[in-house]
Amino acid sequence: MFSMPLPLFAEQIINGIILGSMYALVASGLTLIWGTMRMLNFAHGEFYMLGGYFFFLLMSSMGLPSAMAVPLAIALVFLAGLAVERASVHPLLGRPQWEFSTLVSTLGVSIFLQNAALHIWGERFKTVPYFINGVVKIMGMRLSYQRLLIFAVAAGTMLAMWYLLRRTRFGMALRATAMDRDAAVLYGVNVYRVFTVTFGIAAALAGLAATMLASINSISPWMGAPLMLKGFVVVVLGGLGSFQGAIIGGILIGIVETLGVIAWSSQWREVISFSVLILILWFRPWGLFGVKES
Repeated sequence: MFSMPLPLFAEQIINGIILGSMYALVASGLTLIWGTMRMLNFAHGEFYMLGGYFFFLLMSSMGLPSAMAVPLAIALVFLAGLAVERASVHPLLGRPQWEFSTLVSTLGVSIFLQNAALHIWGERFKTVPYFINGVVKIMGMRLSYQRLLIFAVAAGTMLAMWYLLRRTRFGMALRATAMDRDAAVLYGVNVYRVFTVTFGIAAALAGLAATMLASINSISPWMGAPLMLKGFVVVVLGGLGSFQGAIIGGILIGIVETLGVIAWSSQWREVISFSVLILILWFRPWGLFGVKES
């Protein structure tokens, strides 16, 4: 890696940022749920899987162009997220030890959705074509249009999420609920509606990541588990409940993974991610942007 030409090294850094932007999208959904509801969603990876299959079906079975299939797939995953929250999480909220029971409930949903996908679509991997073919050459670097599109979509989504959280009434309600649920109720915030919509948005973010990566990674019933695990790494690394931590943590993991794979091999990808996590938690147990509890 140290003898690598500078343009190739810069190209790998950009590829790492693009990969990290997808990690950030998935981790943002997890951290939104944790920051608002204080629960871990073990079914998050299966929303990513549903996004891949919905996108595949809309393109392959219905023949829709990708420009229509992407938003429709995201909308379907959003609705699936709302349904799962109302059916498996909402009835448990407020009950004794609901933090543990919702964890078990989402784990059960994860197993159910994974097996349902296996039964419906089979174990054969599905693929979809690139949105845009070709590469662009910039200062000796070769970057595919597909990866640049992925980065543009991720950056635009992060900006839209920032606007949603900082400049809208729903964002104010969400932040109030995250800071103090009881106080938010006193000010008239319907916290349970906030929980439901937040769950749906988190699922939609995972669905968006799936549509972007479907042409690079194959679609299968098991595609969600590795990315959810990486999402948890990013959330803990960035700081539980921190949206900006999820973004920075995702990009950091993406760059380190890409360079690490070049230096060693792809078999070390997970080892590299967890080594970075352990190293940072050694010095900052609350994560890069987390708040140290007194």
